[in-house]
Amino acid sequence: MAVYSIKDLEKLSGIKAHTLRVWEQRYDIIKPKRTKTNIRYYLDDDLKFILNIALLNKNGIKISKIAEMSREEIAEKVAAISEINFEYGTQLDALTISMIEMDEYKFDRIISTNIQQLGFERTMLEIIYPFLDKLSVLWLTGSINPVQENFMSYLIRQKIVVAIDNEPLVGGRDVKRFLIYLPEGEKQELSMLFMHYLLKSRGNHVAYIGQDITLTDLKDACNIYQPDFIFTMITETFSKEPLQQYVDRLAENFQDCRILLSGYQVVAQKVERSENMEILKSLDQTMSFLEALQASGKKINASH
Repeated sequence: MAVYSIKDLEKLSGIKAHTLRVWEQRYDIIKPKRTKTNIRYYLDDDLKFILNIALLNKNGIKISKIAEMSREEIAEKVAAISEINFEYGTQLDALTISMIEMDEYKFDRIISTNIQQLGFERTMLEIIYPFLDKLSVLWLTGSINPVQENFMSYLIRQKIVVAIDNEPLVGGRDVKRFLIYLPEGEKQELSMLFMHYLLKSRGNHVAYIGQDITLTDLKDACNIYQPDFIFTMITETFSKEPLQQYVDRLAENFQDCRILLSGYQVVAQKVERSENMEILKSLDQTMSFLEALQASGKKINASH
C-alpha cells in the first residue's frame, strides 16, 4: 500500500498544497491520516479521489459543487469530460488518473478517442510524449512506483505496435531500407518503436532487430538486410567503453550505410560524427530529417 505526502498530491494533481489544506478544512472533502507526530499522509484511494476532484475543478466546476457530489457522480463527470475535452492539461490529468488506478479501460478510451480525433502521430507527439515527460518527473520524485510506470509503458507499447502493424508494407527498388536497433544496456524501446512507426508511415522499409544488440549482431543483420540507413538511440551511460569510441567503431564498420544517431548521451557528450553519420539532436530535428528524406524520394520518383 502506497503512502503519499501532501507534496506528492501537489505534484500529481497540480493543485497547490495550501489549496488542498483549504479544501480539507472548508469543505471536509477529504480526511488525511496523520502520523504520531501529526504529519498528514494519504493513501491510494485519497490520491485517486484528489486527482478526480482536481480534473473537475480545472474544467470550471467549483469546489463547493464538487463537495456536494457523490464519488460515483464525480467519476462519471470525469469520464465525460475526458472524452470531450481535448485540452492538453485535461488529457494529461486523465492519463495520470488511469495510471494511478491502473485502469486499462480508461487509458484505452482516452487514447483511442484522441487517435480518432487527431490521428496516431499527433496523439503521440501532443499527448503521449508530454505524458511520458511528466511520468519521468513523477518517477524521479518518488510520487509513483515502478509497477504503475510499467503498466503504462506496456499499454503505450501495445498502441504503437498496433499502429506499426496497420501501416502497409512497401516494396520496390527506390524504397529506402532502415535497420534500427538499441545497443547493449539501452532500454528506451518506446522511442525506438515510435521511430519505427514514423519511418514506416512515410513509405520506408524498416527492420527492427531489438534491444541489447552488439556490433557483431548488427553486422550479421546488415549482411542479410542490406540497409541504406542504420538508426539507433543512446540515452543511457555507456559502461563498457567510451561513447565516442563506440560511435567511431560504428562508423568504421558500416561505411556503406548512412548512420543516424540520436539520444540524450549523444547530445550531452557532444559526440563527433564521421562523414557517413548524421546526428539528430531532438525529435523535431528527426522529424525534419524524415520529411526532407521523404520529399527527396518523391522528386526521384517523379523524375522516373
